[in-house]
Amino acid sequence: MNTVQEYFNKYRDYSMNEIEKRAEEINEEIDTNPNADVKKLNIEIEGLMKVKENILEKKENATEERSFNPITQMNFKEEVPTENIFDTKEYRLAFFKKMLGQELTSIEERTFNTAMEKQKVEGRANNFNTATNSSAVLPTQTLNEVIRLAKKQGGLLAHVRSFNMPTKIAIPIGTPHDKAQWHTEGKLVDAEIVETATVQFDGYEIIKVFSISAKAHKMSIQAFESYVTEELTSCVMEAIADAVINGTGKEQGTGLLTGVQWNDTNTLDLKGEYLDFTKALAKLKRGYSSNAKFAMSNATLYNTVYSIVDNNNRPIFLQDPRNESVGHILGKEVIIDDHIDDGVILLGDFKYMGVNISDGMMLEVSRESSFRSGLIDYRAMAIADTKPLVDEAFIKLTAPVEEV
Repeated sequence: MNTVQEYFNKYRDYSMNEIEKRAEEINEEIDTNPNADVKKLNIEIEGLMKVKENILEKKENATEERSFNPITQMNFKEEVPTENIFDTKEYRLAFFKKMLGQELTSIEERTFNTAMEKQKVEGRANNFNTATNSSAVLPTQTLNEVIRLAKKQGGLLAHVRSFNMPTKIAIPIGTPHDKAQWHTEGKLVDAEIVETATVQFDGYEIIKVFSISAKAHKMSIQAFESYVTEELTSCVMEAIADAVINGTGKEQGTGLLTGVQWNDTNTLDLKGEYLDFTKALAKLKRGYSSNAKFAMSNATLYNTVYSIVDNNNRPIFLQDPRNESVGHILGKEVIIDDHIDDGVILLGDFKYMGVNISDGMMLEVSRESSFRSGLIDYRAMAIADTKPLVDEAFIKLTAPVEEV
């Protein structure tokens, strides 16, 4: 056979599974047989695709016919969601079925295609889609679950301010200002100029590739979603959590330890004494202390802080068994984050540290790159940035480095 029409006539009565099986055999022959007639095989592939399109079109027409009520003359065809499409049940089901290589219903197929167009309009997608590969923005429900689990694991990530803003846009950040004052009747009151800081987030890529067995297409959607959620929490969100503290700002987010201008006004030596903490609180500027918290590594807490007592021989660190927090130092909550170096303690209002995930997360699947190993590759990608919003909201205590 030499034409697409001839192959179409040959395969027109084949089922969808038989067509896909034959397509896989052709791909395998092209990959493994150096003498394969690639031109002829490509014509056969095109004929198979025409048959597949014909089958899908017939299913679509059948669905439309079943949705029409001849008595009422009304069409009950399911409509594609138009508002918040990434937050809909239809998109979530379509997304995971696409990633698993499972067949979509008519409404799911149309919803997924509409979402792909929306991604392109918003500039959130690239041209990764091919016949055997797919990429799509993570459903909102799944993304929220990833973020919720990441915050539940503890650390500073659960306490910083989260944004979902476009990159390269200056965002105003309000800072603490003067309280209202008593007013004498009839007296002129001057308007207060509210002080604001601005922050401009950049867009840095975070990428993680993981592979699972080709048997994944037999997994349930719930099981696969749970697996993906755990993977994204443990890799992508972990990278963001580390950047909140240690990010260099070069091809990655900027962290507290590198982004704040540390000097004599906001830095103290950590000597392991009661006065270390009272002096730190005294240095913290007015307006930030009410929501201030201490952050340190687990080793710093138990090696340095745990045994410190005040002038009345009472421990300054009090454990809090009733709440989820670790405990308090002089009434301020303690946050444990092992991305902070041992011997370093941060004090401040961590709502003035920002994390921006501008376009959500994208998950891409490839069934070609691991063809010989029988694996399916998944690539998770996020466009994110981290940045201190206001330097004066933070104080650092540091143990002197011992010379060897």
